[in-house]
Amino acid sequence: MNDTAFLVLADGTTFRGCPLGARGVAVGEAVFTTTVTGYQEVLTDPSYYGQIVTMTAPEIGNVGVNAQDSEAVDDKPRLAGFVLRDASPVASNWRAEGSLDNYLSRHGVVAITDIDTRKLTRHLRDLGAQNAAIGTESPEQLLRRAREAPNMSGLDLVQSVTPKAPYPWTEGCGVWALSPAKPRRHEIVAIDYGIKRNILRCLVDAGCGVTVVPATSSADEILARRPDGVFLSNGPGDPAAVTYAIETLRGLVGRVPLFGICLGHQLLALALGGKTYKLKFGHRGANQPVKDLSTGRIEITTQNHGFCVDLESLPAGVTSTHVHLNDGTSEGLAASELRAFSVQYHPEAAAGPHDSLYLFDRFTAAMAR
Repeated sequence: MNDTAFLVLADGTTFRGCPLGARGVAVGEAVFTTTVTGYQEVLTDPSYYGQIVTMTAPEIGNVGVNAQDSEAVDDKPRLAGFVLRDASPVASNWRAEGSLDNYLSRHGVVAITDIDTRKLTRHLRDLGAQNAAIGTESPEQLLRRAREAPNMSGLDLVQSVTPKAPYPWTEGCGVWALSPAKPRRHEIVAIDYGIKRNILRCLVDAGCGVTVVPATSSADEILARRPDGVFLSNGPGDPAAVTYAIETLRGLVGRVPLFGICLGHQLLALALGGKTYKLKFGHRGANQPVKDLSTGRIEITTQNHGFCVDLESLPAGVTSTHVHLNDGTSEGLAASELRAFSVQYHPEAAAGPHDSLYLFDRFTAAMAR
């Protein structure tokens, strides 16, 4: 078996390392995340669909994997490929049910280890996220694959991660909850653009009965369920390309309380008349600083996105509520008269800090009015 693998960026930059997980070729947009813990959550977050994710933390895999920490509802990894500095040869944790290498192999995830991830991260920060390929083929073959891959801009990837049919969700956070679950008082619809399991758990703990529907659901189909509110989930790809979702939200705005996160934030902005654009290298990690403009409070947040709302494009009646402290980009908006609000980050904190859990209670308070 070939013990040499390569990661080749579309600009020709090449890294030599060792193969990990499944053997084969992975092609996608090369990005990085600064999260230190929660690599299994990264692997299974549907927002990473179509991306080759670099972990900036130097050693990955030391606590193994388990069934409870998967963020995909179907427990399957969603990213295109995985890049590590050091893959721990030992999985040592009381919750571990297997090793990272075996997990990647079992799910067909192509990965590479023993490369200089610091150098790679600096390269992507300086030149921007770009397509890449991982595999045991020659660097020349991988370069061709990377250059032939479609650009992330203009791609609707939601179709690849949204469910085929509606389904109910009843599981809460259980023993991991920071406070007792509230009684069920509201019935909501969650539009699944690539939703994370812990988001659904947090909605249940906030007192919501949850029905999850596909991203292709129409406004009439959603309103026919007579929900008290509608939640707009995270997801992958270019929000401007998800035209059917934007049309659905235009039919929901002003008719029912709306709460969006991540891709849902971007789609809500587009439905309200705003615009989005692609960031140079995105925000990915569990240590992103955000300022709440209404309170002045600083939150450390979990994020995973490569596109952003253009603050200058927000129409009258829509206000910016949160900004990223590193670059001043949009992290939240509100259309109070229309009972709609959203944030760019992931308040369920899986993995990450719990600074933003209050947003789920803000949603239920909006439904109670």
